[in-house]
Amino acid sequence: MVQLRIGLIGGSGLGAALTGAADGKRHVIETPFGKPSDAIIETEWAGVPVLLLNRHGPGHLLNPTQVPYRANVFALKQLGCTHVLASGAVGSLRDEFRPCQLVVPDQVIDRTTKRAGTFFDRSAVHVEFAEPFCPVLRQMLLEAAPAATASLPAGDGDPPFVVHGRGCYVAMEGPAFSTRAESLMHRLLGGDLIGMTAMPEAKLAREAELPYALVSLVTDYDCWKTSAAKPSEGPQPPADPHVLLKEITRHLQLATQRATALLQATVELMARESQRLAECPASRALQLGIWSDRDAIDRDEVRRLAPLWGRYLSASDEPVSP
Repeated sequence: MVQLRIGLIGGSGLGAALTGAADGKRHVIETPFGKPSDAIIETEWAGVPVLLLNRHGPGHLLNPTQVPYRANVFALKQLGCTHVLASGAVGSLRDEFRPCQLVVPDQVIDRTTKRAGTFFDRSAVHVEFAEPFCPVLRQMLLEAAPAATASLPAGDGDPPFVVHGRGCYVAMEGPAFSTRAESLMHRLLGGDLIGMTAMPEAKLAREAELPYALVSLVTDYDCWKTSAAKPSEGPQPPADPHVLLKEITRHLQLATQRATALLQATVELMARESQRLAECPASRALQLGIWSDRDAIDRDEVRRLAPLWGRYLSASDEPVSP
């Protein structure tokens, strides 16, 4: 039986919604990589301990580049987290992924450039990352979708509650949004969604042996999609930015409600079928990933990162056998 402690990382919209409404124990902790974005709130869903973390911090003051990804993931690991479900707002690069819909992506293209992407600065650690999102958690999110849909009937005029089971997430640096040329390039690269926070978060979770899956909240079509004006009508004026922002905010609010329902239904499913979670491959990511001579790794570094690789290395002069 897997003893679950589920980390829930909320992005734009969902981060404040989850932590703002939660009662529970507040963990204010330090890590070798500094402080996390915010206090981590420990509470329970469906009888399972959950650790809620607002990725962008109180008041959404941390832009995507400034998010302390290493501190966030390390803090969850320190607190005994076993699995991570994350969320984040995205733009759509495909007609079929419509605003207000949710997507459970299966792939990532990393185009970030300014972020520390590993915990292991003083050793050679190479984790497998061909499948960046946990297949077991992704499947459980999709299985939970009907229950989430049933729990949140659509309001008058709301688009249907749709959860897509695949998609390639392009992680860009930001904080500015794409140019139209970049948006079209991302489509040519095979991207389906464009966002700013999945990386290096997903990669760090893998290094921490935390199975990780992402729920993407579609807010708009990015800037590749222009109005379908007839050639005879000539160039069309740009949309009123105030109207556009209001529309995106409304989409995010609805998608946030739906993502919350999906996460709650998924945690309930995880609680009922926890034995399936023993099959998450990320829980053994470092087993073959530590390439440095283990006797040569500095013992202070072993101690510093003990929550990550302590099961494979000893802080004494006698290393642990793999």
